[in-house]
Amino acid sequence: MLWRRYTVYRDRAGGVVIRGEHVQRWISLAPSGRRDEILLRAGRILDGGTTAPARSETVLPLDAGTGELATACRRLLAETAADPAPPAPAAPGRAQRSGKPKRPGRKGRRMSLASWMILACVVGVVALYAYSTATTGTR
Repeated sequence: MLWRRYTVYRDRAGGVVIRGEHVQRWISLAPSGRRDEILLRAGRILDGGTTAPARSETVLPLDAGTGELATACRRLLAETAADPAPPAPAAPGRAQRSGKPKRPGRKGRRMSLASWMILACVVGVVALYAYSTATTGTR
């Protein structure tokens, strides 16, 4: 049942991450900096599917039993759920524009210098082709 509701994978540091998309939480088990200890971290899953930084973490000895490990995991996930939710995204529709005011006097789009140069080169190539065709004649 764990494999159907959760995604389990290894992270870059070699730890194990368990993601619960339906509860928008993740928990990871990784080696800590000290010998015979494990680092447990828990956090939220953001709307886009990316993981937010860990909201809570703890270190447990490796010789701790599964009951103690399960209790620590439940406590971390409960702390993560108890934290206030991140701010909700803006309502769908028109995106917020920056506070930069629009320039007065510019009614339409203008072509940049690079666009003019490209256009001039294309016209020049077409004119050169037409001239070379006209001087050599078609047989």
